[in-house]
Amino acid sequence: MVDVGDKTPTRRVAVATGRIAMSPDALSAIRDGLVKKGDVLAVARVAGIMAAKRTSDLIPLCHPLPLTKASVDFAFEEDAIRVTATAATDGKTGVEMEALTATSTALLTIYDMAKAIDKAMVIDGVCLLEKQGGKSGDWVRG
Repeated sequence: MVDVGDKTPTRRVAVATGRIAMSPDALSAIRDGLVKKGDVLAVARVAGIMAAKRTSDLIPLCHPLPLTKASVDFAFEEDAIRVTATAATDGKTGVEMEALTATSTALLTIYDMAKAIDKAMVIDGVCLLEKQGGKSGDWVRG
């Protein structure tokens, strides 16, 4: 792990996104709450938040961070669901990996819960949208 001991703690925020494309039947079933496994978006939200909190257990060399915020939001698109996750901390290292892990886990949870309806779902576009704080300052995807 990189030594961050000499860094000054600052407010750090990261936002990541991704999408899962699917059939109209799967999209309708999720939107209407008709998936047999239960409320897909509620479970995916909890899974994403839990994953953000456990990122250092999943990704080698990530520092364990005390998160002050972890949120996962969803938006229905024409043929997909977009996931946007936000992670924040007051610390010595950034939360980009936490936001990306939350996004990825929420997307995988949607796939798992709806795969009986559509095995051809495609997860794509997982990326960092922005980060705030730290020595390198703020960054926004152009």
